[in-house]
Amino acid sequence: MLVLKFGGTSVGSADAIAQTISVIANAKAKDPHSVVVTSAMSGVTDLLVNSARAAAAGQRQPFLDAREVLFEKHLTAARELIDSEEERAHYEQHISEQLEFFSRLCSSINVLGELTPRGLDVVSGLGERMSAPLLAAALRARGVDAAWVDAAEIVVTDDNFGEAAPLLGPTCARAQSRLNSMLDEGVTPVVTGFVGATESGVPTTLGRGGSDFSAAILGSCLSVDEIQIWTDVNGILSADPRIAPQARTLKQLSYNEAAELAYFGAKVLHPKTLLPAIERGIPVRILNTFNPDGPSTVITKDPLKNGLVKAISAIRDLTLINVEGRGMMGVPGIAARTFRAVADVRANVLMISQASSEQSICFVVRRSRSEEVQRALETEFERELERHYIDRIRPQHDVVIIAVVGTGMRGTPGIAGRLFSALGEAGVNVIALAQGSSESNISLVVSHEDMTLAVQAIHRAFFQNRHVPTPQLV
Repeated sequence: MLVLKFGGTSVGSADAIAQTISVIANAKAKDPHSVVVTSAMSGVTDLLVNSARAAAAGQRQPFLDAREVLFEKHLTAARELIDSEEERAHYEQHISEQLEFFSRLCSSINVLGELTPRGLDVVSGLGERMSAPLLAAALRARGVDAAWVDAAEIVVTDDNFGEAAPLLGPTCARAQSRLNSMLDEGVTPVVTGFVGATESGVPTTLGRGGSDFSAAILGSCLSVDEIQIWTDVNGILSADPRIAPQARTLKQLSYNEAAELAYFGAKVLHPKTLLPAIERGIPVRILNTFNPDGPSTVITKDPLKNGLVKAISAIRDLTLINVEGRGMMGVPGIAARTFRAVADVRANVLMISQASSEQSICFVVRRSRSEEVQRALETEFERELERHYIDRIRPQHDVVIIAVVGTGMRGTPGIAGRLFSALGEAGVNVIALAQGSSESNISLVVSHEDMTLAVQAIHRAFFQNRHVPTPQLV
Protein backbone atom coordinates (compact mmCIF):
# COMPACT_ATOMS: atom_id res chain seq x y z
CA MET A 1 0.00 0.00 0.00
CA LEU A 2 1.18 3.52 -0.84
CA VAL A 3 0.30 7.05 0.18
CA LEU A 4 0.98 9.60 -2.55
CA LYS A 5 0.94 13.25 -1.57
CA PHE A 6 0.87 15.97 -4.25
CA GLY A 7 1.89 19.56 -3.54
CA GLY A 8 0.33 22.74 -4.83
CA THR A 9 2.40 22.90 -8.02
CA SER A 10 1.35 19.32 -8.86
CA VAL A 11 -2.31 20.41 -8.89
CA GLY A 12 -1.73 24.04 -9.86
CA SER A 13 -3.25 23.89 -13.35
CA ALA A 14 -5.08 21.55 -15.71
CA ASP A 15 -1.79 20.48 -17.31
CA ALA A 16 -0.21 19.81 -13.91
CA ILE A 17 -3.24 17.81 -12.76
CA ALA A 18 -3.13 15.77 -15.98
CA GLN A 19 0.49 14.89 -15.20
CA THR A 20 -0.46 14.04 -11.61
CA ILE A 21 -3.18 11.70 -12.87
CA SER A 22 -0.56 9.93 -14.99
CA VAL A 23 1.62 9.46 -11.90
CA ILE A 24 -1.32 8.10 -9.89
CA ALA A 25 -2.30 5.70 -12.67
CA ASN A 26 1.27 4.35 -12.87
CA ALA A 27 1.39 3.94 -9.09
CA LYS A 28 -1.93 2.09 -9.08
CA ALA A 29 -0.68 -0.25 -11.79
CA LYS A 30 2.05 -1.33 -9.38
CA ASP A 31 -0.07 -1.18 -6.20
CA PRO A 32 -3.86 -0.81 -6.55
CA HIS A 33 -4.14 0.06 -2.86
CA SER A 34 -2.97 3.66 -3.13
CA VAL A 35 -4.25 6.63 -1.11
CA VAL A 36 -3.85 10.12 -2.57
CA VAL A 37 -3.39 13.26 -0.46
CA THR A 38 -3.56 16.66 -2.14
CA SER A 39 -2.68 20.23 -1.28
CA ALA A 40 -4.62 23.26 -2.51
CA MET A 41 -3.85 24.55 -6.00
CA SER A 42 -0.70 26.68 -5.93
CA GLY A 43 -1.31 30.21 -4.67
CA VAL A 44 -4.81 29.49 -3.36
CA THR A 45 -4.06 29.30 0.37
CA ASP A 46 -2.12 32.57 0.31
CA LEU A 47 -5.00 34.26 -1.51
CA LEU A 48 -7.55 32.96 1.01
CA VAL A 49 -5.47 34.00 4.03
CA ASN A 50 -4.55 37.44 2.67
CA SER A 51 -8.18 38.14 1.82
CA ALA A 52 -9.35 37.21 5.31
CA ARG A 53 -6.68 39.40 6.89
CA ALA A 54 -7.69 42.30 4.65
CA ALA A 55 -11.31 41.77 5.74
CA ALA A 56 -10.27 41.99 9.38
CA ALA A 57 -8.49 45.27 8.54
CA GLY A 58 -11.74 46.71 7.19
CA GLN A 59 -11.36 45.92 3.48
CA ARG A 60 -14.14 44.09 1.63
CA GLN A 61 -12.93 44.26 -1.96
CA PRO A 62 -10.00 41.81 -1.59
CA PHE A 63 -12.22 38.89 -0.60
CA LEU A 64 -14.82 39.79 -3.22
CA ASP A 65 -12.09 39.81 -5.87
CA ALA A 66 -10.59 36.60 -4.49
CA ARG A 67 -13.93 34.84 -4.81
CA GLU A 68 -14.04 35.59 -8.53
CA VAL A 69 -10.40 34.64 -9.09
CA LEU A 70 -10.78 31.33 -7.24
CA PHE A 71 -14.00 30.44 -9.03
CA GLU A 72 -12.43 31.02 -12.44
CA LYS A 73 -9.17 29.24 -11.53
CA HIS A 74 -10.90 26.05 -10.45
CA LEU A 75 -13.58 26.04 -13.13
CA THR A 76 -11.04 26.65 -15.90
CA ALA A 77 -9.18 23.52 -14.81
CA ALA A 78 -12.43 21.57 -14.46
CA ARG A 79 -13.53 22.45 -18.00
CA GLU A 80 -10.28 21.05 -19.39
CA LEU A 81 -10.18 17.93 -17.24
CA ILE A 82 -13.79 16.77 -16.82
CA ASP A 83 -15.62 15.57 -19.92
CA SER A 84 -18.98 14.84 -18.34
CA GLU A 85 -21.34 17.84 -18.22
CA GLU A 86 -23.04 16.31 -15.18
CA GLU A 87 -19.70 15.97 -13.37
CA ARG A 88 -18.71 19.53 -14.27
CA ALA A 89 -22.06 20.89 -13.08
CA HIS A 90 -21.75 18.97 -9.82
CA TYR A 91 -18.23 20.33 -9.26
CA GLU A 92 -19.29 23.87 -10.15
CA GLN A 93 -22.05 23.66 -7.54
CA HIS A 94 -19.51 22.47 -4.95
CA ILE A 95 -17.12 25.35 -5.73
CA SER A 96 -19.96 27.87 -5.60
CA GLU A 97 -20.98 26.60 -2.16
CA GLN A 98 -17.41 26.72 -0.86
CA LEU A 99 -16.86 30.25 -2.13
CA GLU A 100 -20.23 31.44 -0.86
CA PHE A 101 -19.22 30.15 2.57
CA PHE A 102 -15.88 31.94 2.18
CA SER A 103 -17.65 35.22 1.35
CA ARG A 104 -20.01 34.95 4.32
CA LEU A 105 -17.11 34.15 6.63
CA CYS A 106 -15.05 37.11 5.39
CA SER A 107 -18.08 39.39 5.73
CA SER A 108 -18.39 38.35 9.38
CA ILE A 109 -14.66 38.91 9.90
CA ASN A 110 -15.02 42.33 8.30
CA VAL A 111 -17.90 43.31 10.60
CA LEU A 112 -16.12 42.07 13.72
CA GLY A 113 -12.76 43.54 12.68
CA GLU A 114 -11.02 40.46 14.03
CA LEU A 115 -9.56 37.28 12.58
CA THR A 116 -9.13 34.66 15.29
CA PRO A 117 -6.82 31.64 14.89
CA ARG A 118 -9.92 29.45 14.79
CA GLY A 119 -11.44 31.55 12.01
CA LEU A 120 -8.17 31.57 10.08
CA ASP A 121 -8.08 27.76 10.14
CA VAL A 122 -11.55 27.61 8.62
CA VAL A 123 -10.55 30.02 5.83
CA SER A 124 -7.13 28.56 5.06
CA GLY A 125 -8.45 24.99 4.78
CA LEU A 126 -10.89 25.83 1.99
CA GLY A 127 -8.26 25.44 -0.75
CA GLU A 128 -7.87 21.70 -0.16
CA ARG A 129 -11.65 21.31 -0.06
CA MET A 130 -11.77 22.74 -3.58
CA SER A 131 -8.79 20.86 -5.05
CA ALA A 132 -9.54 17.35 -3.76
CA PRO A 133 -12.97 17.07 -5.47
CA LEU A 134 -11.41 18.40 -8.68
CA LEU A 135 -8.62 15.81 -8.65
CA ALA A 136 -11.08 13.01 -7.83
CA ALA A 137 -13.40 14.04 -10.68
CA ALA A 138 -10.46 14.32 -13.10
CA LEU A 139 -9.35 10.80 -12.11
CA ARG A 140 -12.85 9.46 -12.79
CA ALA A 141 -12.77 11.15 -16.19
CA ARG A 142 -9.62 9.12 -16.93
CA GLY A 143 -11.20 5.84 -15.86
CA VAL A 144 -9.91 5.69 -12.28
CA ASP A 145 -12.65 5.10 -9.71
CA ALA A 146 -11.93 7.81 -7.14
CA ALA A 147 -13.76 9.78 -4.44
CA TRP A 148 -12.67 12.76 -2.40
CA VAL A 149 -12.55 12.58 1.39
CA ASP A 150 -12.52 15.56 3.74
CA ALA A 151 -9.72 14.89 6.23
CA ALA A 152 -11.77 16.72 8.87
CA GLU A 153 -13.79 13.50 9.02
CA ILE A 154 -10.64 11.43 9.68
CA VAL A 155 -7.76 13.43 11.20
CA VAL A 156 -8.65 14.23 14.81
CA THR A 157 -6.54 16.95 16.42
CA ASP A 158 -6.25 19.09 19.51
CA ASP A 159 -7.50 22.68 19.44
CA ASN A 160 -4.15 24.39 18.90
CA PHE A 161 -5.50 26.34 15.93
CA GLY A 162 -2.95 27.13 13.25
CA GLU A 163 -0.70 24.20 14.14
CA ALA A 164 -2.88 21.47 15.56
CA ALA A 165 -1.40 18.17 16.73
CA PRO A 166 -3.05 14.92 15.64
CA LEU A 167 -4.59 12.53 18.14
CA LEU A 168 -3.39 9.29 16.61
CA GLY A 169 -5.71 6.90 18.44
CA PRO A 170 -9.02 8.20 17.09
CA THR A 171 -7.39 9.28 13.82
CA CYS A 172 -6.12 5.78 13.05
CA ALA A 173 -9.46 4.21 13.97
CA ARG A 174 -11.27 6.51 11.54
CA ALA A 175 -8.64 6.16 8.81
CA GLN A 176 -8.68 2.38 8.91
CA SER A 177 -12.47 2.22 8.91
CA ARG A 178 -13.07 4.78 6.17
CA LEU A 179 -10.12 4.40 3.82
CA ASN A 180 -9.62 0.64 3.97
CA SER A 181 -13.26 0.06 3.10
CA MET A 182 -12.89 2.35 0.06
CA LEU A 183 -9.74 0.57 -1.06
CA ASP A 184 -11.39 -2.83 -0.64
CA GLU A 185 -14.14 -1.63 -2.99
CA GLY A 186 -11.57 -0.53 -5.57
CA VAL A 187 -12.05 3.19 -4.94
CA THR A 188 -9.03 5.49 -4.72
CA PRO A 189 -9.45 7.95 -1.82
CA VAL A 190 -8.37 11.52 -2.61
CA VAL A 191 -7.92 13.08 0.82
CA THR A 192 -7.57 16.76 1.66
CA GLY A 193 -4.15 17.48 3.12
CA PHE A 194 -3.38 20.13 5.73
CA VAL A 195 -6.77 20.02 7.49
CA GLY A 196 -8.31 18.18 10.40
CA ALA A 197 -10.88 18.77 13.11
CA THR A 198 -11.18 18.53 16.86
CA GLU A 199 -13.14 15.68 18.44
CA SER A 200 -16.14 18.01 18.53
CA GLY A 201 -15.78 18.73 14.79
CA VAL A 202 -14.24 22.22 14.86
CA PRO A 203 -11.99 22.67 11.76
CA THR A 204 -8.24 22.90 12.36
CA THR A 205 -5.06 22.95 10.27
CA LEU A 206 -1.71 21.22 10.79
CA GLY A 207 0.41 24.30 9.97
CA ARG A 208 1.64 25.60 6.62
CA GLY A 209 3.03 22.81 4.51
CA GLY A 210 1.03 20.38 6.63
CA SER A 211 -0.14 18.25 3.70
CA ASP A 212 3.15 16.37 4.01
CA PHE A 213 2.25 15.74 7.64
CA SER A 214 -1.24 14.59 6.62
CA ALA A 215 0.27 12.00 4.28
CA ALA A 216 2.59 10.71 6.99
CA ILE A 217 -0.22 10.49 9.54
CA LEU A 218 -2.40 8.47 7.18
CA GLY A 219 0.57 6.35 6.09
CA SER A 220 1.33 5.52 9.70
CA CYS A 221 -2.29 4.69 10.51
CA LEU A 222 -2.58 2.42 7.48
CA SER A 223 0.92 0.88 7.90
CA VAL A 224 1.74 1.56 4.26
CA ASP A 225 4.85 0.29 2.50
CA GLU A 226 5.99 3.77 1.44
CA ILE A 227 4.98 7.41 1.75
CA GLN A 228 5.65 9.30 -1.47
CA ILE A 229 5.91 13.10 -1.51
CA TRP A 230 5.46 14.33 -5.08
CA THR A 231 6.73 17.85 -5.64
CA ASP A 232 8.42 19.89 -8.38
CA VAL A 233 12.08 19.05 -7.70
CA ASN A 234 14.16 15.90 -8.15
CA GLY A 235 14.21 14.76 -4.53
CA ILE A 236 16.33 16.42 -1.87
CA LEU A 237 19.44 18.13 -3.20
CA SER A 238 22.84 18.57 -1.61
CA ALA A 239 22.21 22.34 -1.53
CA ASP A 240 19.80 24.92 -2.89
CA PRO A 241 20.53 24.86 -6.66
CA ARG A 242 19.78 28.57 -6.85
CA ILE A 243 22.83 29.11 -4.62
CA ALA A 244 24.99 26.15 -5.60
CA PRO A 245 24.26 25.27 -9.27
CA GLN A 246 26.21 22.00 -8.97
CA ALA A 247 23.85 20.65 -6.30
CA ARG A 248 23.07 16.95 -6.65
CA THR A 249 20.14 14.73 -5.77
CA LEU A 250 20.79 12.66 -2.66
CA LYS A 251 19.81 9.03 -3.23
CA GLN A 252 19.36 8.20 0.44
CA LEU A 253 19.11 9.99 3.77
CA SER A 254 18.42 8.87 7.29
CA TYR A 255 15.38 10.12 9.16
CA ASN A 256 17.67 12.23 11.34
CA GLU A 257 19.51 13.80 8.41
CA ALA A 258 16.27 14.66 6.63
CA ALA A 259 14.77 16.12 9.79
CA GLU A 260 17.84 18.31 10.28
CA LEU A 261 17.59 19.58 6.70
CA ALA A 262 13.87 20.25 7.00
CA TYR A 263 14.40 22.17 10.24
CA PHE A 264 17.25 24.18 8.78
CA GLY A 265 15.44 25.56 5.80
CA ALA A 266 15.13 22.81 3.18
CA LYS A 267 11.75 23.50 1.56
CA VAL A 268 11.09 20.08 0.05
CA LEU A 269 9.87 18.45 3.26
CA HIS A 270 7.69 19.68 6.11
CA PRO A 271 9.62 19.35 9.42
CA LYS A 272 6.90 17.27 11.11
CA THR A 273 6.46 14.82 8.26
CA LEU A 274 8.94 12.27 9.49
CA LEU A 275 7.55 11.81 13.00
CA PRO A 276 4.77 9.30 12.17
CA ALA A 277 7.03 7.56 9.63
CA ILE A 278 9.81 7.11 12.17
CA GLU A 279 7.48 5.41 14.65
CA ARG A 280 6.47 2.82 12.04
CA GLY A 281 9.78 2.65 10.17
CA ILE A 282 8.07 3.63 6.90
CA PRO A 283 10.32 4.87 4.06
CA VAL A 284 9.55 8.35 2.74
CA ARG A 285 10.41 9.04 -0.88
CA ILE A 286 10.65 12.50 -2.50
CA LEU A 287 9.89 12.53 -6.23
CA ASN A 288 9.27 15.01 -9.04
CA THR A 289 5.75 14.96 -10.51
CA PHE A 290 7.06 16.52 -13.72
CA ASN A 291 10.03 14.16 -14.02
CA PRO A 292 8.72 10.92 -12.48
CA ASP A 293 11.53 8.79 -13.94
CA GLY A 294 14.23 11.20 -12.77
CA PRO A 295 16.32 11.11 -9.59
CA SER A 296 14.54 10.75 -6.25
CA THR A 297 15.50 10.58 -2.57
CA VAL A 298 14.45 7.86 -0.15
CA ILE A 299 14.51 8.54 3.59
CA THR A 300 14.89 5.47 5.81
CA LYS A 301 15.88 4.44 9.31
CA ASP A 302 19.10 2.83 8.06
CA PRO A 303 21.52 5.58 7.02
CA LEU A 304 24.79 5.18 5.20
CA LYS A 305 27.14 5.94 8.09
CA ASN A 306 30.08 6.88 5.93
CA GLY A 307 30.97 10.08 7.76
CA LEU A 308 30.37 12.18 4.66
CA VAL A 309 28.66 15.53 4.48
CA LYS A 310 25.33 14.82 2.81
CA ALA A 311 23.86 18.28 2.35
CA ILE A 312 24.07 21.97 3.15
CA SER A 313 21.01 24.00 4.13
CA ALA A 314 20.39 27.55 5.23
CA ILE A 315 17.83 29.60 7.16
CA ARG A 316 17.64 33.29 6.29
CA ASP A 317 16.06 36.39 7.87
CA LEU A 318 17.45 35.73 11.31
CA THR A 319 18.84 37.75 14.21
CA LEU A 320 21.70 36.72 16.49
CA ILE A 321 21.14 38.06 20.02
CA ASN A 322 24.13 38.35 22.36
CA VAL A 323 23.76 38.60 26.12
CA GLU A 324 27.20 39.83 27.25
CA GLY A 325 28.85 40.84 30.49
CA ARG A 326 31.83 40.07 32.69
CA GLY A 327 29.48 39.96 35.67
CA MET A 328 27.82 36.86 34.25
CA MET A 329 30.81 34.66 35.08
CA GLY A 330 29.87 32.02 37.63
CA VAL A 331 26.42 33.48 38.27
CA PRO A 332 23.89 30.62 38.33
CA GLY A 333 20.59 30.94 36.51
CA ILE A 334 21.55 33.41 33.76
CA ALA A 335 20.95 30.92 30.95
CA ALA A 336 17.72 29.70 32.52
CA ARG A 337 16.38 33.24 32.89
CA THR A 338 17.46 34.12 29.34
CA PHE A 339 15.54 31.32 27.72
CA ARG A 340 12.59 31.61 30.07
CA ALA A 341 12.18 35.21 28.88
CA VAL A 342 12.35 34.04 25.28
CA ALA A 343 9.81 31.30 25.98
CA ASP A 344 7.47 33.78 27.64
CA VAL A 345 7.07 35.61 24.31
CA ARG A 346 6.73 32.26 22.49
CA ALA A 347 9.74 32.81 20.24
CA ASN A 348 11.59 29.81 18.83
CA VAL A 349 15.36 29.58 19.40
CA LEU A 350 17.03 28.08 16.33
CA MET A 351 20.60 27.82 17.63
CA ILE A 352 22.52 28.46 20.87
CA SER A 353 26.21 29.07 21.50
CA GLN A 354 27.89 29.97 24.81
CA ALA A 355 31.48 30.94 25.56
CA SER A 356 33.21 28.61 28.03
CA SER A 357 34.20 31.71 30.06
CA GLU A 358 30.45 32.27 30.70
CA GLN A 359 30.86 35.93 29.67
CA SER A 360 28.35 35.65 26.83
CA ILE A 361 25.42 33.67 25.56
CA CYS A 362 24.27 34.07 22.00
CA PHE A 363 21.29 32.55 20.26
CA VAL A 364 19.40 32.93 17.02
CA VAL A 365 15.72 33.82 16.52
CA ARG A 366 13.63 34.85 13.55
CA ARG A 367 14.19 38.47 12.55
CA SER A 368 10.46 39.13 12.87
CA ARG A 369 10.56 38.21 16.58
CA SER A 370 13.88 39.82 17.51
CA GLU A 371 12.61 43.17 18.83
CA GLU A 372 10.05 41.45 21.04
CA VAL A 373 12.72 39.08 22.36
CA GLN A 374 15.14 41.96 23.04
CA ARG A 375 12.48 43.85 25.03
CA ALA A 376 11.70 40.73 27.06
CA LEU A 377 15.38 40.24 27.91
CA GLU A 378 15.88 43.88 28.85
CA THR A 379 12.92 43.63 31.21
CA GLU A 380 14.15 40.35 32.70
CA PHE A 381 17.69 41.67 33.26
CA GLU A 382 16.84 45.28 34.10
CA ARG A 383 18.65 45.16 37.45
CA GLU A 384 21.71 43.37 36.01
CA LEU A 385 21.97 45.94 33.22
CA GLU A 386 21.79 48.82 35.74
CA ARG A 387 24.56 47.26 37.82
CA HIS A 388 26.62 46.34 34.72
CA TYR A 389 26.65 42.65 35.58
CA ILE A 390 25.38 42.39 32.03
CA ASP A 391 26.97 44.99 29.78
CA ARG A 392 24.50 44.81 26.92
CA ILE A 393 21.94 42.78 25.05
CA ARG A 394 23.00 43.20 21.45
CA PRO A 395 21.09 42.08 18.35
CA GLN A 396 22.86 41.42 15.08
CA HIS A 397 20.33 41.38 12.27
CA ASP A 398 20.42 39.84 8.79
CA VAL A 399 22.36 36.72 9.67
CA VAL A 400 22.00 33.22 8.25
CA ILE A 401 22.37 29.79 9.84
CA ILE A 402 24.17 27.35 7.58
CA ALA A 403 23.72 23.72 8.59
CA VAL A 404 26.18 21.09 7.35
CA VAL A 405 24.43 17.74 7.68
CA GLY A 406 25.66 14.16 7.54
CA THR A 407 25.37 11.17 9.86
CA GLY A 408 28.64 10.21 11.50
CA MET A 409 30.50 13.45 10.80
CA ARG A 410 31.57 13.84 14.42
CA GLY A 411 33.49 10.58 14.36
CA THR A 412 35.20 11.34 11.07
CA PRO A 413 38.56 13.14 11.34
CA GLY A 414 39.07 16.26 9.24
CA ILE A 415 35.45 17.31 8.65
CA ALA A 416 35.69 20.47 10.74
CA GLY A 417 39.13 21.25 9.32
CA ARG A 418 37.92 21.05 5.72
CA LEU A 419 34.84 23.08 6.60
CA PHE A 420 36.71 25.99 8.14
CA SER A 421 39.55 25.86 5.63
CA ALA A 422 36.99 26.24 2.84
CA LEU A 423 35.36 29.19 4.58
CA GLY A 424 38.69 30.80 5.36
CA GLU A 425 39.91 30.50 1.79
CA ALA A 426 36.66 32.10 0.62
CA GLY A 427 37.09 34.98 3.09
CA VAL A 428 33.90 34.13 5.02
CA ASN A 429 33.73 35.22 8.66
CA VAL A 430 31.99 32.77 11.01
CA ILE A 431 30.06 34.71 13.64
CA ALA A 432 28.94 31.78 15.83
CA LEU A 433 29.18 27.98 15.83
CA ALA A 434 27.30 25.05 17.36
CA GLN A 435 27.68 21.30 17.06
CA GLY A 436 26.80 19.68 20.37
CA SER A 437 26.80 15.91 20.71
CA SER A 438 24.90 15.31 17.49
CA GLU A 439 26.84 13.43 14.84
CA SER A 440 24.73 14.83 12.03
CA ASN A 441 24.89 18.62 12.14
CA ILE A 442 27.43 21.40 12.37
CA SER A 443 25.65 24.77 12.43
CA LEU A 444 27.33 28.11 11.90
CA VAL A 445 26.18 31.71 11.61
CA VAL A 446 27.37 34.06 8.87
CA SER A 447 26.18 37.41 7.62
CA HIS A 448 23.55 37.46 4.90
CA GLU A 449 26.09 38.99 2.52
CA ASP A 450 28.36 35.95 2.97
CA MET A 451 25.66 33.27 2.58
CA THR A 452 26.10 32.50 -1.11
CA LEU A 453 29.88 32.52 -0.89
CA ALA A 454 29.80 30.26 2.18
CA VAL A 455 27.40 27.67 0.74
CA GLN A 456 29.32 27.49 -2.53
CA ALA A 457 32.66 27.14 -0.74
CA ILE A 458 31.39 24.34 1.51
CA HIS A 459 29.75 22.55 -1.41
CA ARG A 460 32.97 22.65 -3.43
CA ALA A 461 34.97 21.35 -0.48
CA PHE A 462 32.80 18.30 0.11
CA PHE A 463 31.18 17.49 -3.23
CA GLN A 464 33.31 18.50 -6.20
CA ASN A 465 35.39 15.32 -6.19
CA ARG A 466 32.57 12.89 -5.52
CA HIS A 467 31.47 10.67 -8.37
CA VAL A 468 27.75 11.32 -8.04
CA PRO A 469 25.60 12.04 -11.12
CA THR A 470 24.42 15.62 -11.41
CA PRO A 471 20.59 15.69 -11.21
CA GLN A 472 18.29 16.92 -13.93
CA LEU A 473 16.96 20.09 -12.37
CA VAL A 474 13.50 21.33 -13.16
